[in-house]
Amino acid sequence: MKLHEYQAKQLFASAGIPIQRGIVAETSDEARAAYKQLAGGKDGAKLNVKAQIHAGGRGKAGGVKAVTSADEAASVAAELLGKPLVTKQTGPEGLPVRAVWVDERVEGGRELYLAVTLDRFKSQPVVLASAMGGMDIEEVAEKNPEAIVRESYDLLEGITTPQVERIVKTFGLSGAQAAACGEIVRSLCRLYEISDAVLIEINPLVIMAKGDIIALDAKFIVDDNSLFRHLELAAMRDPSQEDPNEYKASQIGISYVGLSGNIGCLVNGAGLAMATNDIIKLSGGEPANFLDVGGGANVEQVTNAFSIILSDKKVKAILVNIFGGIMRCDWIATGLLKASENLKVKVPIVVRLQGTNVDEGRKILKDAKHLNLISVDELADAARKVVEVAGKS
Repeated sequence: MKLHEYQAKQLFASAGIPIQRGIVAETSDEARAAYKQLAGGKDGAKLNVKAQIHAGGRGKAGGVKAVTSADEAASVAAELLGKPLVTKQTGPEGLPVRAVWVDERVEGGRELYLAVTLDRFKSQPVVLASAMGGMDIEEVAEKNPEAIVRESYDLLEGITTPQVERIVKTFGLSGAQAAACGEIVRSLCRLYEISDAVLIEINPLVIMAKGDIIALDAKFIVDDNSLFRHLELAAMRDPSQEDPNEYKASQIGISYVGLSGNIGCLVNGAGLAMATNDIIKLSGGEPANFLDVGGGANVEQVTNAFSIILSDKKVKAILVNIFGGIMRCDWIATGLLKASENLKVKVPIVVRLQGTNVDEGRKILKDAKHLNLISVDELADAARKVVEVAGKS
């Protein structure tokens, strides 16, 4: 789950990470009031009005603007709020702007990069640091990989003093600045750990002309699976920034990721779902989604899964690939029939069942002549068949 910049910065402030003063606004009047409060009631101060969406590249897309009066802040907010903002990361449809962040403008200074994420090879948190902040870290990694320092650390031990010192050395800091930066590194790691984050990124971390260090921008992603123990973070979720189908699936316990193809997939098990997507590709087709309905798939779950798949207008056929273990194949077949009837599914459905009570399950499907169901025994044959019927549709 992604957080907005203003939400991330509020968490930064609570963790002792320095940020510039800012106020969130959801209307133009609130933006006007925010400017007045930050500027001491007078016009002339240079502040930012920043669109809040879950994507980068806002500045180049016109989503971050400098203002010098309360009326200008209100006018810019009115231009942004309630409209989609299209950036290089959103796709052509953009993302809706439902809030703006009015904050103090920082100009000049040296820009650094600092982040904490998961080192999946070592199964440990890793701090990423670079003196080349202010630009995409992917671009730095590609063109100048030696400019990025990586410090993986043991979660129980915490990041060590020598590691913090190496990170600070990467930034070329000394004295009071080095000490202040070291505290930011430690605070960022603690925040990462206690919030069950997937990624926390400061880009840029700015060294001001007077020597102060400020987190100028913020990216914060929390592990969805941990939200049950972080209700305060779960309350920050903004469904308007998420794919509607992916959000709906997450609320009912189905793992779903939308893709660009025209073959819907309903599978039980993440590994089997990935293999199903792969074999559709190898057969010349394009999957419309990754969908793991879970090991305890019942009629309700199957119906919900079908509903999500069919809401994608690109879907021309559906491949159901079920291995019956805990759930018997005859139960799954009954669920498929009821779900198909309840939703009045029109597109062809290719079904491949294997596992417990598979013969009974296949008989149930074979007897359902009134539905557009095609039962296939082997996965390779099922993939070829669904590609064929999708093409005909």
